[in-house]
Amino acid sequence: MTRKVLLSWSSGKDSAWALHVLRSDSDVEVVGLLTTFNQEANRVAMHAVRRSLVEAQASVIGLPLLDILLPWPCSNEVYEERFSAMLAIAREQGVTHIAFGDLFLEDIRDYRVRQLAGTGIEPLFPIWGDRSDTKALSKQMIRSGLKAILTCVDPRRLSASFVGRVYDEELLNDLPADVDPCGENGEFHTFCFAGPMFDRELKVSVGERVDRDGFCFADVIPS
Repeated sequence: MTRKVLLSWSSGKDSAWALHVLRSDSDVEVVGLLTTFNQEANRVAMHAVRRSLVEAQASVIGLPLLDILLPWPCSNEVYEERFSAMLAIAREQGVTHIAFGDLFLEDIRDYRVRQLAGTGIEPLFPIWGDRSDTKALSKQMIRSGLKAILTCVDPRRLSASFVGRVYDEELLNDLPADVDPCGENGEFHTFCFAGPMFDRELKVSVGERVDRDGFCFADVIPS
């Protein structure tokens, strides 16, 4: 029986790679992308990517975009209420699974499992692995043709000079040894603009760089 999968879509490289992996599975039909937006800024939470760019991603991927709109600031209670409401709609539309691009953080995975418990929708973790796997994974992504830009950097974990840079071999070589190559510990977040999961490359450029709420952001804009 084919699994009808909704993919949690952050706009970044890990969710893009999860899509690539899912589409290689003949028992999976990816039916849509699910993105959480800060409704005040109309941008992806944490990644700070413009909604218009996420819509452009969905267009070149060829899948519908579903959204969860959140106030800012947003309590975990409000987030869970709105996530649950979305789950009810997805279940009515025949969704059997929600996939996440998590790599190795057990506490995050456990939280996802608890969120979906008893909903009739099961979690999938198509790119899940070991902490030691991310170096090879990062290189595999880049060599496949995946292209991304660092849109958010946590300066407590990584120099602010990395924000706005392209995620490539040079960047990997420049990362400090204690920074995960995929940014799984929250060191950085990305926007993916090309790769084997896209019909064509999105034309973008890097605009203003700002410091806000303890993080460094680069505004990616259509070009």
